[in-house]
Parts: sequence; C-alpha cells; structure tokens
Amino acid sequence: MEFKHKPVMLEECLQGLNIQPNGIYVDGTLGGAGHSKEIAKQLSNDGLLIGIDRDEEALQAARENLKTFSNVKYVHDNHDNIKNILNELNIDKVNGILLDLGVSSYQLDERNRGFSYLGESILDMRMDKTQKLTAEIVINQYEEQELAKIIYEYGEERFSKQIARNICKTREEHPIKTTKELVEIIEKSIPKSKQNDGHPAKRTFQAIRIEVNDEIKPLYQTIRDCIDCLATEGRLCVITFHSLEDRAVKNAFIEAKGKCTCPSDLPYCVCGAKSLGKIITKKPITATEEELKENSRSKSAKLRIFEKY
Repeated sequence: MEFKHKPVMLEECLQGLNIQPNGIYVDGTLGGAGHSKEIAKQLSNDGLLIGIDRDEEALQAARENLKTFSNVKYVHDNHDNIKNILNELNIDKVNGILLDLGVSSYQLDERNRGFSYLGESILDMRMDKTQKLTAEIVINQYEEQELAKIIYEYGEERFSKQIARNICKTREEHPIKTTKELVEIIEKSIPKSKQNDGHPAKRTFQAIRIEVNDEIKPLYQTIRDCIDCLATEGRLCVITFHSLEDRAVKNAFIEAKGKCTCPSDLPYCVCGAKSLGKIITKKPITATEEELKENSRSKSAKLRIFEKY
C-alpha cells in the first residue's frame, strides 16, 4: 500500500535513534509504518520492532507495508500505556522509541474518517474507533465557552469565539453532522481578509482532533514513562506539530535531565538532583528546505531527542 505523505524527518529520526541491529525499538505511532519500514531494514534477525497504534485500520495497513519483515510485533493500544505494553510483552528495557505525534498520513488519506477539512465526511476524528467520544459529540454537545477554549488553546485560532458562537447557533437549528457543514461555519466566522494563512478550517479541525483523542494532557507523563523504559544509551525521538506538544516534551526532557538547585558556593550537591540522561538536541531539529518543498506536513514539525544514562 502506497501513502501520499512521506515520513517526516526520516533521516533525522534514523540518526537520532542510533539504531543497533540487534536492539529492540518501539514505534509508538505506527500509522502506515513509513518510519518503521526504514527502522526494520536496519535490524538483524535478533532485533525486534514493536509497532503501536490505537487505530486498527492503520495497524492493518502497517502489516501490509511490513509484510516482508518477520521481527515485528503489532500492538493495538495507545503509546500512553507504554509501560503496560512492554510489561505484557515481558520486555524490561528497549533501545529506542519513536513518537511521531499528530494525525498520521494513513488517517489523512482516509477521507471517510473525518480528519480532513477537504471533501465531505462524517464528523468522527477518532484514532481509536472503539472509543465513544467523536468530533460530532464535541461539536454538538460541548458548551460554547468550552468549545471556544479548545479551539483557541489547541488550534491557536484567534477567531475561536466567533467560530464557537456560530457552531452553537447552527446546532440550535439542526445537528451538525459532516465535515463540510463545519467547514462552512468556520469560513463564515473568519473575515475573508484574514483567510490567507492556509485553509481557514485547518486550526479548528486540529483543535477538535486533539480534544477527541486527548493528545496533549497525558503527553508529559508519557514522555517520562518512555524515558523510564529505555536501556542505557537508549534514545527517545519525538516529533511534535503543536506548540503545546513541544512544550510538554521539552519540559519532560528538562526534568529527566535533572538540575542541581544547590547554591553555587556549596562544595557538593545536597539537593539530591538525579539525572536520567542527556538532551541530544539543545534546540529542536526542523525540516530541511528540501523536505519542506516535498512534504508540506513537515512545516510545523519539531524533533527532540533524549538519551538515557
């Protein structure tokens, strides 16, 4: 199965993971297996790749894409549960973990899932189709104030109040059922003169998707759990697409690195600061000019890397 979107910062991730042929690696956001396929190529028969995704359809697509590799385990779960997942597989530590956050290329290509603001689809946006909360529920049942807050914080949309107000006005007349209906509401809510930064619905759709899939709230703890699961010299690579995601990852890395808070005149540390490892990327890595031309999805991507002691 071919995918329209290339893996974001593929070479940078492969270098960042510092892959050992006989190591154990986790792709916590398997998607269509774009990154995983290249990781698997670098593993020997003694190596192992664990692919995690909460989207069963994406897992099926990944199985097809990785069918020539025998040393891959597929897990239908959320990367937030990394410790439980590895425990159930009787794996203590791994040599590397990759998290490519945000919507996967597979989901973007499946227009009937409601992730895309192009075309017409039901308002779904669930990465895990077994969960109950959908975009339709968020749009039709959340209070106006809560909708505005989500669209502003998760979508960084400055016209969030107008959009939320118009959503609530429309749903008083009839339930909002499709992505096309939502796009029309958003377009009416943003002045034409301000609709010059990509598609006007882009930020609102991002915000609703983040809310439906609870992508940001658990992220800090997930990063700390991933670091705990790394073996000595193991690497964690995280690609974010949103400022709140990047902030959570950055803060988790800083906390894991540890920092002595003792006064500078003390001869030795008494605060008990403990470092779990080092931050490889002092500043996040961003896509090259060449990749930006080839892959528009890489525009807001930031890669941060941590190495365990």
